[in-house]
Amino acid sequence: MKSKTLIKDLTTGPVIKLLISFAFPIMLSNLMQTAYNMADMMIIGKFSGTAGLSSVSIGGEVLHFYMFLGMGFATAGQIIVSQVVGAGKRADLNRVIGTLFTSIIVLSLVLTVISLCLSNWLLGVLNAPEEAYKGARDYVLTCTAGLIFTLGYNMVSAVLRGMGDSKHPMIFVAIAAVINVVLDLVFIAGLHLEAFGAAMATVMGQGISLILSLIYLYRNREAFNFDFRLKSFKPDKNITRSVIRLGIPIAIQSSASSISALFVSSYINSYGVAVSAVTGVGNRLNSLALIVANSMNVSSAAMIGQCFGAGKTERIGKAFWRVFFVDLSFVTVLSIIILAFPAQVFGLFNKSPEVLELSYRYAPVLAIAFMGYAVRSPSLGLINGLGHSRMNFMMGIVEGFILRIGLTYLLGVVLGLGVNGFWYGSVIASYGYGLVVFPYFLSGKWKKRTSEAGRF
Repeated sequence: MKSKTLIKDLTTGPVIKLLISFAFPIMLSNLMQTAYNMADMMIIGKFSGTAGLSSVSIGGEVLHFYMFLGMGFATAGQIIVSQVVGAGKRADLNRVIGTLFTSIIVLSLVLTVISLCLSNWLLGVLNAPEEAYKGARDYVLTCTAGLIFTLGYNMVSAVLRGMGDSKHPMIFVAIAAVINVVLDLVFIAGLHLEAFGAAMATVMGQGISLILSLIYLYRNREAFNFDFRLKSFKPDKNITRSVIRLGIPIAIQSSASSISALFVSSYINSYGVAVSAVTGVGNRLNSLALIVANSMNVSSAAMIGQCFGAGKTERIGKAFWRVFFVDLSFVTVLSIIILAFPAQVFGLFNKSPEVLELSYRYAPVLAIAFMGYAVRSPSLGLINGLGHSRMNFMMGIVEGFILRIGLTYLLGVVLGLGVNGFWYGSVIASYGYGLVVFPYFLSGKWKKRTSEAGRF
């Protein structure tokens, strides 16, 4: 009976109802994550000024690179779990979950060491403005020291979502969000610790959330299908191969996007703190569009993974199109708002005349980015749900290196459009997913793939 509380069958029932009901807690999770990310920006902008805002923005870009590497393996975990559940092989979950937990612990430690060694170099590559450099360095070093907390609770959430449970990950995110906002006020507004305070609030919030989530899972270990015995953490060779085969291409795809974003940022930051701050605010506003896009992406990946494991290919097609139309409706409304009220929206973060003036130039960039998410979301849901590692790798190269770096360099440097060229080139690149994945989906070739559940 207990197993039903954490495992939900997504292979039967009305597609749109299940997608939205599964996505809704994820939307709330993303909203809370966005809220506490915005809280960082608002509080740091109010109490530390434009330089502090630039510090958190630049530091966040470096941190995202390492997080995306780790998240690739968390996504791999969700794929494997969802396909195992869909295939009805619940007896294998103990081996799968133990292997995933061990993998993410090792990965987080490796990434922490690498990050601590390379952070100064990366900030130099990003052309961090002199007045923002120290704050950005403090932010990066503090957050990377807590990577094990960030990646740990993301893996727990990915495993639960693969089981069809999106409610409990929402609760864990809510805990982290509330703690983060409260500590932001204490560390930044009260103790004036600036970017270091923002980083401390983030790490402590995620650390406490991870500890509480593990306590909950241990108390409900039968429902979680993992016994938490020491021997169960021993990696299974076949499962480890699946984790590596799926995780590395997804990590490359994610990190390629991050690397290309760092390339763009290195040019953008050279235009000064005002442009850097506007871009940082724009990145936070992008998170609003991603609330729905990422939620529907994760929801469809879980459904597609289970349906693929169960051999229900017709249901996969229904999930793909419904995600596309839900995303398109949302980003259309969001684009209208940002185009109509750019100064008011950006003014929530920083009221300096330079930032407000630049907001009018940046609003169309955001609108184009928003619309691109409607194409990207169902595409990611499909290839992640199928566990298509080669396409993940290919999209990382196409979107990250060929399109984003190529277009930004062409528009910003070759054609001399300056910061506008870097802004527009970066967001146009996100449409690359539609150019590759939509034709692949329509061809039906994906139906011939082998499920991960059949490999062990």
